[in-house]
Amino acid sequence: MDANTLLLGVVVLTALAFDFTNGFHDTANAMATSITTGALRPRIAVALSAVLNFAGAFLSLKVAATIASGIVETGAVTLTVVFSGLVGGLAWNLLTWYFGLPSSSSHALIGGVVGATLIAAGTSAVKADGLVTKVILPAVLSPVFAIMVATVGTFLVYRITARVPEGTRFRGFRIGQIGSASLVSLAHGTNDAQKTMGVITLALIAADVLRPGSGPPFWVIAACALSISLGTYLGGWRIIRTLGKGLTEIQSPQGFSAEGSSAAVILAASHFGFPLSTTHVCSGSIMGSGVGKRLAEVRWGIAGRMAAAWVITIPAAALVGAGAWKGTDVIGGMGGVTAVFALAVAFAGALFMAARRVPVTHDNVNETWTGTLAPERERAA
Repeated sequence: MDANTLLLGVVVLTALAFDFTNGFHDTANAMATSITTGALRPRIAVALSAVLNFAGAFLSLKVAATIASGIVETGAVTLTVVFSGLVGGLAWNLLTWYFGLPSSSSHALIGGVVGATLIAAGTSAVKADGLVTKVILPAVLSPVFAIMVATVGTFLVYRITARVPEGTRFRGFRIGQIGSASLVSLAHGTNDAQKTMGVITLALIAADVLRPGSGPPFWVIAACALSISLGTYLGGWRIIRTLGKGLTEIQSPQGFSAEGSSAAVILAASHFGFPLSTTHVCSGSIMGSGVGKRLAEVRWGIAGRMAAAWVITIPAAALVGAGAWKGTDVIGGMGGVTAVFALAVAFAGALFMAARRVPVTHDNVNETWTGTLAPERERAA
């Protein structure tokens, strides 16, 4: 096996590892509200989401095409650049997961690739117009639009059902949430799974396995769909708790409105090929469901921390991606890639061990919010 083939294998493995983290990082987007309201049991919710994420990955390839050719110049990208960009996105995903912050896996991936490309090939290798129109503008507008849609939807839901007995209303919307949460999971698969497909395609083009402009082969689609689904099934309980319990107290009519709003926005973005942050959309919808319900509390302090994470995701991941490329370049060859890969594995292992000290699991994810990510009884222990 020559060095180029070995490096390509490492890149694909790193990409699938990123896709796996994308799954457990973004499970909350689809299922946090349904778990919180009791519409679905935690384990059943993540299993359903995993199946629908897998199915959604096969429905469209427009987002994959955007990632593969719409952000950076494919001719300037090498396998080392793709690897370094993936390390940047992976590191940011794991860090925000540990702190329970719903940040964008999409922007982490894009930021990592852009940062590695900038330091390796210069500003001319980054398509600034594509970055602004297909990433930054949707990032700014999508949560605003989601808040507006969910606010109006929640207000109308409560207004229309005002004379329905509360118990009947809640039971009915909990049933409805099974459908709306499923639709969000399907929509998530059509958008997020494709981003890793696009990066692997970019790597295959850089390795001269595919010609520029090629779409992802079937094995890439299937591997990415499986990786994100497995990650989803594990359940990102830390982020599920923040979205479901920390941002606002959610009742089933609000959950139904938030999920319906999220699915509509994400599916529209997938249709037009925008690599949208599903986290931004779903978080915005949950905020809107709090605003739309009279006297509901939105914890704006937590919302502010989330927004801060959104703002710094691309530059932070870009910085790590650039640093990873520099590390591989200084050491050189497969030795550099191996060293950076080992450092990434050590970082991931350290975070997972730290998270186990104060765990958030399917058993305690729904406990009353007391101002901190970890449930009270876990912190006391």
